[in-house]
Amino acid sequence: MKIKKGDNVLIISGKDRGKTAKVLRAFPKEAKVLVENVNLRKKHKRPGRAGEKGQVLQLPVPFSVANVKLVCLKCGKPSRVGYKITDGKKVRVCKQCGGET
Repeated sequence: MKIKKGDNVLIISGKDRGKTAKVLRAFPKEAKVLVENVNLRKKHKRPGRAGEKGQVLQLPVPFSVANVKLVCLKCGKPSRVGYKITDGKKVRVCKQCGGET
């Protein structure tokens, strides 16, 4: 999986199409990502103690990594990602501008 925690991504499909946001967590085994303020679901929380009120929380839910594109740090455009070995290290490379991401 080529998307990591902390990356800026563009949502390319679904109800949040067109939004740009930060990846909070990546799940490589399931090929899913958790993105900040995207794909929100409502969760009803019961009161914990007497006198406390219940709440309706909006939490982000993981979705498929196929629905996002990495936004390049160099050119600022969403693009596909490739790999290149530089000085014995594997580096992610933007397919549009060739810059390291």
